[in-house]
Amino acid sequence: MLKFNLSNHLLVGSLVVIVFFVVAPNLVSAYRLELLTIFLINVILAQSYRLMATTGDWTLCHYILMGVGAYATGVLAKMAGLPFYVVMPMACVVTAFVSLLFAIPLSRTLGFAFFIASFALGEFVRHVWLKFHYPFGGARGINGIPKLEIGQGGEWYFIDFWDSQNFYYFTLIFTILALMILFRIDRSRLGNAWKSIYSDRELSESIGIDVAKSRIMVFCVSGFLAGLAGSLLAYQIGSIDPHNFEMVEMVYLIIWCVVGGVKTFWGPLIGVLSMSVVFELTRPLAEWRPALFGLILILFLVLLPGGLETLPARIRAMLNKTSKQREAG
Repeated sequence: MLKFNLSNHLLVGSLVVIVFFVVAPNLVSAYRLELLTIFLINVILAQSYRLMATTGDWTLCHYILMGVGAYATGVLAKMAGLPFYVVMPMACVVTAFVSLLFAIPLSRTLGFAFFIASFALGEFVRHVWLKFHYPFGGARGINGIPKLEIGQGGEWYFIDFWDSQNFYYFTLIFTILALMILFRIDRSRLGNAWKSIYSDRELSESIGIDVAKSRIMVFCVSGFLAGLAGSLLAYQIGSIDPHNFEMVEMVYLIIWCVVGGVKTFWGPLIGVLSMSVVFELTRPLAEWRPALFGLILILFLVLLPGGLETLPARIRAMLNKTSKQREAG
């Protein structure tokens, strides 16, 4: 008889989720399909942020790195007229390079200093977008980013990504690829070395881990994937401006990770899913949404600091304690 362990359950669960997302366009309206596309992009962003958090570095510039990928896509696709299969890799590489420029000075800071310095660097880049009308468009940003297409009209292999369903599947493929890469990193020796830095920096150094280089490396890898999310976002909405990457958006990203948790690979997925549902349900209360999300953040930090991913273990511990008390009574 086949015995299922945790890995089997996770595999089966992952397959069920993938099947759902594959058939989702046939089950939801066009508006819901757009939301699912944005959800997939947010999953890439949250997971890349979780990768950085494994070393204990919670930054305030990760959404700006997503913006770097989006702006690189806008400049290369609209102004240079390059095809997407050139634009997207280049946007990711540009974002990784900007991440490197951020990481070198940030690797010399820790804790609160790292937090504030990352915010300052991110705001510097955002104000560059605001002030330079060429090539970034200033406050108006870049409009009319051409949509993706494969082939030319009339050819049998032509795929028009003006069709939201086609672009959804395109985004789904890249989301699965990004998650597979991040999952392999999380289970690798490199991923374990990065996690050890968060547990004990001094001990990590004593066993031969170069903490500074590791922090720079994880910053660049997570930035590369944030650039992928930004590139997909630019193609999806067709226009970008500095207001798309303000501080409030970064706060939402932090809330996703706090609510879901970052200890395991699945935490940010839970966080993005649960908070996306809350976000949609509170659309009639848009003016109160910042206060509501702030309250949610505080409650989780105080009552459930490990996020929703720790809830099953807490419930099991509570049930075990209750059963033991009954047996003792």
